Amino acid sequence: MTIDDNINKMAREVQETSLAMELVKDYKKANTRMFIIILILIAGLLCSIGYIVYILNDIDTVTTTDTIDVSDVDSVDNSNIKIGDDRWETYYSNE
Repeated sequence: MTIDDNINKMAREVQETSLAMELVKDYKKANTRMFIIILILIAGLLCSIGYIVYILNDIDTVTTTDTIDVSDVDSVDNSNIKIGDDRWETYYSNE
């Protein structure tokens, strides 16, 4: 083997090594991206499951409302009755 053959062989080895290292670095970047994406997907899934459980637990909640007979406003103390579109009047009992 001559010196030129030796130099060419070493140059090819260096190129192969740097190519392998470049591939390993690219693989590491890709794995990091995939790990972050998987974490985001798991967080989204857990939030969705939590929201579904919250909604399913909230289905049986009963709300009560107080109704006032508007025909007999004077019988209710401090009742707020809407008149028109944006005017409110408060009626007080004269008892």
